[in-house]
Amino acid sequence: MESKLIPANTVRIMCGDVSDMTVWRWLHNPALNFPRPVYIGSRRYWREAEIVNWIEAQAEASRGAA
Repeated sequence: MESKLIPANTVRIMCGDVSDMTVWRWLHNPALNFPRPVYIGSRRYWREAEIVNWIEAQAEASRGAA
C-alpha cells in the first residue's frame, strides 16, 4: 500500500485551512485521536491516508451528533 507523506501546510489546508496552533492543539488532545506526524529532520509529515480517514471520521461523528 502506498503511504504518501504530505507536509504540515498541506495537512492544515486539507483540514479547513486551520492554523499551525490548531494542529498542535489537536495533536495534544487525546480525545480527537489526530494522526501523529512522521519527523524527517525537523520537518513534520503525515501519511495522507491517515489524514483523509481522520477527516472522514470527524464528519461521520458530526453527522451522528446532529
